[in-house]
Amino acid sequence: MKLKKILLITFSILSFSASATTLVDSVGIENSAGKKVILHKIEPKENYYALGRKYNVAPKAIMDFNSNAALSIGQIIKIPTDRPFAEQKPVSFNSSSNTTQNNGKRESTHVVQAKETLYSIASKYNMRVDDLRLLNNLKTSALSIGQTLKVLVNDEVSLKPEVVKNTQTGKPEVVREQITKPETKIKYLDSTDSNLGIEIPKNRYGITEKNEKGIAVWINDENLDATKSYALHKLAPVGTIVKITNPMTNRSVFAKVVGKYTENETTKDVIIVITKAASDALGALDKRFLVNITYGLPNEQ
Repeated sequence: MKLKKILLITFSILSFSASATTLVDSVGIENSAGKKVILHKIEPKENYYALGRKYNVAPKAIMDFNSNAALSIGQIIKIPTDRPFAEQKPVSFNSSSNTTQNNGKRESTHVVQAKETLYSIASKYNMRVDDLRLLNNLKTSALSIGQTLKVLVNDEVSLKPEVVKNTQTGKPEVVREQITKPETKIKYLDSTDSNLGIEIPKNRYGITEKNEKGIAVWINDENLDATKSYALHKLAPVGTIVKITNPMTNRSVFAKVVGKYTENETTKDVIIVITKAASDALGALDKRFLVNITYGLPNEQ
């Protein structure tokens, strides 16, 4: 009987450890047919069997999902799971002030600890990995211990009712604070849904979602900070946050529209012009490459 208890406790500890580390080494997640798909960056000496043990997924399922591709260090591999995908709504950023409110959230800082990844930090603060990258102008997923990152945290709201004294009756009365939820402005699609053509109905949020597919080009311009994710677009108003996805690498980045571009030999037949930082984040191999973009336009009055 004692041996049974020991075996049961040992199995429970191992199961808890496996589940606790499931997403520690991941660099992000994706939505595949409503199921969560983990993105993992290959480390030295890792193979499909090691990934299967780490994420508690059958190695053959991982191999089939990735078309039995040969593994190389730094390669991003997709780990399929049976867990439902819970989508987080993106936020828009305003870098003009450290105390700027973003959809009811307040900007704060986080110091990177050992074994922390972009995904674990984003999960801790209920953020998207792409939003965390954009907020900190990160070109890669690499982090260093002690590095300071900007994060968005929910403002603390007191849920305790305030007790006041009624001046007429002299009896205490409870005044409950009304909490208003921030209005959702726009829903961005995940890269796996970029071809669904979903549009937010007019007059619902005051914004209509636009989806475009075409050629992007990155340029070096003295008027654009090449270290930040900026974009030029013909229709999107200045300040619009555009989601850009490279279907070849399945990487996405959020870029801020800072103006319009004029058509010339470089920008001929393109739908968007971006900085080198945004191009690097998308893993582009050429100066001109195919992209899918999603952004919001104010409804016509």
